[in-house]
Amino acid sequence: MVAVGRLKKGWAADACTDYQRRSQRLLPIDVHEVRDVPRRKGEPAAQAMAKEAEGIAAALEGAEVVVCLDERGKGLSSRAFADWLGELRDSGRRSVAFVIGGPDGLDPALRERADRLWGLGPATMPHELARVVVMEQIYRAGTLWAGLPYHRD
Repeated sequence: MVAVGRLKKGWAADACTDYQRRSQRLLPIDVHEVRDVPRRKGEPAAQAMAKEAEGIAAALEGAEVVVCLDERGKGLSSRAFADWLGELRDSGRRSVAFVIGGPDGLDPALRERADRLWGLGPATMPHELARVVVMEQIYRAGTLWAGLPYHRD
């Protein structure tokens, strides 16, 4: 996972740490935090997003599949997400990078580069919450593959 900014809220950091720990034996998750670029009042968001995109691009080095979290992206049920990750695994693609942008979103060039845009739903949510949701969905996918009793249809 590549995320802009640090987790500042304890609850979010605790949840992400917990899902990352649980996932290690099922579907390991590496997290790369990219420095967010604060902008001054009246300054265009595009400048900050472009600067953040430079850090994101560096963190994506070697990623076989890039998935950008974006409100325009297609939503997936948990089972459909797990099936999609399984298809990637079965095709030999092992490195999937999930990208979560900063407060203003992702630079358009990053969205265009993505292999997939994934939307977590129509509601806007804080980036910290999005990170928790993505980590949990990755963990859930791993439990589905392993046949563990975490997911209930």
